[in-house]
Amino acid sequence: MANQVESSLIPALFDVLQSERFVTLATVDFETHGPNVSAISWILAMDEHTLLFAVDQRSRIVENIKNNSLAVVNLIANESTYSISGKAVVQEEKLEGVPLKLALVKLAINEVRDVMFYGSKISSEPAYEKTYDKTAADRLDRQVIEAMKKA
Repeated sequence: MANQVESSLIPALFDVLQSERFVTLATVDFETHGPNVSAISWILAMDEHTLLFAVDQRSRIVENIKNNSLAVVNLIANESTYSISGKAVVQEEKLEGVPLKLALVKLAINEVRDVMFYGSKISSEPAYEKTYDKTAADRLDRQVIEAMKKA
């Protein structure tokens, strides 16, 4: 049985990408030209065809995208696992309105593929905790998401 392939986010995925979310991001490494995978959480669906995410300006992700725009976001949601691929560009070198030096990256979605193996479903989505001051973490998360929405 073939996995489902869409050209844009389905409503359930758009909805879960309206707030901070654990995802992995695969880019092409600018030095080795091999795969590079990073975990990120500041991600936002602007519309069904566009994702925004914020990363540290010094992140290898930024240099990778500047050298090769191909990128894939792996999302676990809706009882499945999705590969969201497209072309990324560093939209802003410095995201305004946040105290950290973050770059804003825009991903133009080319394909959304359900990549869950046959005959199974996700029974528990990944969960994580911030290991620093909870109040400061919540405030920073709100600042970053709001700044992304304004960009």
